Amino acid sequence: MNLKPESTAFVVVDIQEKLYAAVPGLAPFLPKVQMMLKAARELNNPVIVTEQYPRGLGNTLPELKELFLPEWPIIEKTDFSCWGVEAFRQELTAKKIKTVILTGIECHVCVQQTALDLLENGFDVVLAADTVSSRNSYDREIAIELMRVSGVRITTAESILFGMMRTAKHPAFKAVSILVR
Repeated sequence: MNLKPESTAFVVVDIQEKLYAAVPGLAPFLPKVQMMLKAARELNNPVIVTEQYPRGLGNTLPELKELFLPEWPIIEKTDFSCWGVEAFRQELTAKKIKTVILTGIECHVCVQQTALDLLENGFDVVLAADTVSSRNSYDREIAIELMRVSGVRITTAESILFGMMRTAKHPAFKAVSILVR
C-alpha cells in the first residue's frame, strides 16, 4: 500500500464510552486502535478524533485518550458523517491532507458516511478493517463491502503501518515493529 505520510491523517471516529459499551466482542478491536495511535505518534502523522454527541454518549475511551498528543483535535459532532462538521473539514485543509485512514464505531453509520463523503470530495480513503466495529457484525460486514465497492481501500492496521514506512530503513521502523508484535 503506497501511502504518503506527509499528506495522510488518521481519523478516530466516535470510540466513546457508551457506544463502545454497546458493541459486543471488542476485545481485539481496542488494542489495534491503540497500536494505530502509538504508531501515528512515532510516524509523526496527524490524528483527528471525533465524538458524536458526547453529552449523551460520553467521551472518547480513556484508554485511547491517554495516548493523544495535545495537537490532536477532538471534534464534537451531531452529524453522522465527520464531513458534515466545518471544524473537521478545516483540519483536513489546514494539514493539506489527501489520504484519510479511518477507524471507529459504528462502522455502518458514522464511519461509512464519513468514508463515502470523503470519497465524494476527492480524498483517498483507507479503512483499517480490524479497527472498526458495529453493534451487529452483519451491519459491519455490509458496510465494509459497500465502502469497498465505492472505492475505499480496505486493509488492516498492520498493513497500513508498514505501508506508511515502506522500508526497514524508515526512522520509526524499530518502534513501529515493536508495536505490531
